[in-house]
Amino acid sequence: MAELTAAPHPGNGIDPIRAEYMALTRRKRLYGGLTLLVFVLLMLSGFTLADSRNAGGFWDGLHRIFDFPAQVLGEAWDKIDLMPAHLVKFFPALIETINIAAVSTLVGAMLAIVLSLLSTRGLARFPALIPLFRRIMDVMRAVPEIVIALVLIFILGGGPVPAMIAIAFHTAGALGKLFSEVNENASLKPVEGLESVGANWTQRMLLGVVPQVAPNYLSYGLLRFEINIRASAILGFVGAGGIGYELKNAMSWGQGKFDEAAAIFLLLFGAIVVFDQVSSHFRNKLTHGGGA
Repeated sequence: MAELTAAPHPGNGIDPIRAEYMALTRRKRLYGGLTLLVFVLLMLSGFTLADSRNAGGFWDGLHRIFDFPAQVLGEAWDKIDLMPAHLVKFFPALIETINIAAVSTLVGAMLAIVLSLLSTRGLARFPALIPLFRRIMDVMRAVPEIVIALVLIFILGGGPVPAMIAIAFHTAGALGKLFSEVNENASLKPVEGLESVGANWTQRMLLGVVPQVAPNYLSYGLLRFEINIRASAILGFVGAGGIGYELKNAMSWGQGKFDEAAAIFLLLFGAIVVFDQVSSHFRNKLTHGGGA
């Protein structure tokens, strides 16, 4: 009688797969744990180094962290009757800050559109120069606005113009990167159709590409406008004008002027909240086709 061989168990082929999957899972958890451990060690070592080089020390001054806000709020409450007058007084400085942000966003966005089109594969006027234009945007993003503003203030003097140029320069690099990513998703069929009837590069971009990506351009531009309002206020601390300059003066005088600092904080906070809500509303309408 022929020897019968046993049929393979249905589960025998699954065990090696399960074992391999469990090994991969354990390896992934190990790598994740090691990465987390390295991150924690770097954070602790960086904090320890920063604390040792700090003039006062973090732990020594931790219990005084709310002293300054308490002084500002206390003086503002004692002089609450002067608050409306302070709000009116510093409102023109707020308008100047918003103007700096608006102009720098507009100028930076226009430059970003050009740079993004010149650095997008399939659309670039000079394909060999795509890496050059991308490195230019990298440099524009890498240099902080405050560094550019300090250099320009040394050359041009204090005022809103250095702040506008500094923010526009950084905005062009940041938006150029985002715009170039949007351009890569644009359809090339309109571009090819325009090229077939003799349109030049500028016409192909303006008529074939920009109409497709304009909603995303505007959405990113509004988001950048919110950021630039904060940036223009910060640059006021280095003499670039606007409400940040008034806030620096009020805080530099110290006690006795803290009520003015509180009024400036209220104006700046209110402006940021309003523009954040307005731009978020329009960005949602643009990205979701009319939904709020």
